[in-house]
Amino acid sequence: MAAAPALLALLLALAAPLAGADDPYRYFTWTVTYGPISPLGTTQQGILINGQFPGPRIDCVTNDNLIVNVVNNLDEPFLLTWNGIKQRKNSWQDGVAGTNCPIPPGANYTYKFQAKDQIGTFTYFPSLALHRAAGGFGALNVYQRPAIPVPYPPPAGDFTLLVGDWYRAGHRQLRQSLDAGNALPPPDGLLINGVQSPPAFVGARGGTYLFRVSNVGLRASVNVRIQGHRLRLVEVEGTHPVQNVYDALDVHAGQSLAFLVALDQPPLDYAVVVSSRFAPANLTAVGTLHYAGATARAPGPLPAGPPGQYDWSVNQARSFRWNLTASAARPNPQGSYHYGTIPTSRTLVLASSSPALAGRRRCAVNGVSFVVPDTPLKLADNYNIANVIEWDSLPARPAGGAPPRAGTPVVRLNLHEFIEVVFQNTENELQSWHLDGYDFWVVGYGNGQWTEMQRQTYNLVDAQARHTVQVYPNGWSAILVSLDNQGMWNLRSAIWDRQYLGQQLYLRVWTPQQSFSNEYSIPTNAILCGRAAGLPH
Repeated sequence: MAAAPALLALLLALAAPLAGADDPYRYFTWTVTYGPISPLGTTQQGILINGQFPGPRIDCVTNDNLIVNVVNNLDEPFLLTWNGIKQRKNSWQDGVAGTNCPIPPGANYTYKFQAKDQIGTFTYFPSLALHRAAGGFGALNVYQRPAIPVPYPPPAGDFTLLVGDWYRAGHRQLRQSLDAGNALPPPDGLLINGVQSPPAFVGARGGTYLFRVSNVGLRASVNVRIQGHRLRLVEVEGTHPVQNVYDALDVHAGQSLAFLVALDQPPLDYAVVVSSRFAPANLTAVGTLHYAGATARAPGPLPAGPPGQYDWSVNQARSFRWNLTASAARPNPQGSYHYGTIPTSRTLVLASSSPALAGRRRCAVNGVSFVVPDTPLKLADNYNIANVIEWDSLPARPAGGAPPRAGTPVVRLNLHEFIEVVFQNTENELQSWHLDGYDFWVVGYGNGQWTEMQRQTYNLVDAQARHTVQVYPNGWSAILVSLDNQGMWNLRSAIWDRQYLGQQLYLRVWTPQQSFSNEYSIPTNAILCGRAAGLPH
């Protein structure tokens, strides 16, 4: 995608006169259809938004109100979720099966939400029925208000890279394979902005450019690097890290980050390389960083990827540190919130597994494989519909010898609790976990089984805040979360076949003191389905 300095300047100019006034509204109408796409060179059926694959990019400014009318012209129910947007007090707009009824074929739903107190690099994608394997995803970039500086000079341009794995098989075929109890085969390729070789990213020598990278694939971890150039990390999922410089960066399923690149080399064309990580087959997609006026490619082979061992990736993850002096979307420094001094109210240790249920492979958390109910959990809670939610049925720690089972677990938590969550991986493949509605601090990574003694290794000063964390094979990752956002929130595997097969649950963050200062009411246009069909709004 071409650099957009003019677009950024326009957005900031529009935001400036609105300071102190009502936050602006941005309106979109998106029609979702099937259509032919050829991301790997052969034609297949994809999911298009307004005829585009990937879908339209949203560019907005902190606190903008986004009104997105989604018209579903598919032959299946459809939902979009807004990955990393916190939906403050508004899980009604989260767009996952536990909070929203699907948009029926031929119908529409208008999402109404605010990019409240956020800046950074985010995405949207379909959340149902493996639609994500067919497209329907896109970028959502939130720029800062003029009064709130970011900790680097304005870049000369801004590039968005949606990267990830891709299959030639359609989403229905992949879904049928999973439903039959089979694992997904290895992906057939990697994409950058929907193709293997995207149009060149064009910049001028002497300028510094911002690259926003999001892994929108189904499951593969990837590595990103640019021939002959260093990558200065400046954003991780909406927060500002210490600006370390890297030759290459790992981006795991569901994750986003942004880095600055100084165009300080001879004016040539340089390779932008995305390659798969920790996979039997080395898949690669290659773009071009084009210096304006260049007429030749840089000599030499493509830059090699990092070592295939997990240690390199773990060490890089540990090097990510929160910038304590940078402003967030609000003017106060990020480090003014001393997360490491707050006592935790409870600990959840969540272990992933791949058990067989009724003779078919499923995925589970603490032995419970999530089954999507016919009535969204948020509606069942709102209308006090019985026998939909299994309240607090998930063990707080792995259940030991208990047999695996199917269920619909919701963990009840209190508004303003401060909790510790440990993701335990006893399997041989890398995991990736995402929490809707929140950022969290990744305070530790480790090998083997987590114990309370591991808390002595936690980073309680400047751990990186983000919304999606990787968990290395036969290891653990620990996070701390401040539960300041009331609602029903999905905690799930960001590896999409595992999510589809049940590696997810919901957290209900609640207080009996009901008011609009805590949570908004059910939208008047909410689609009602299942046992909530026909009830009043």
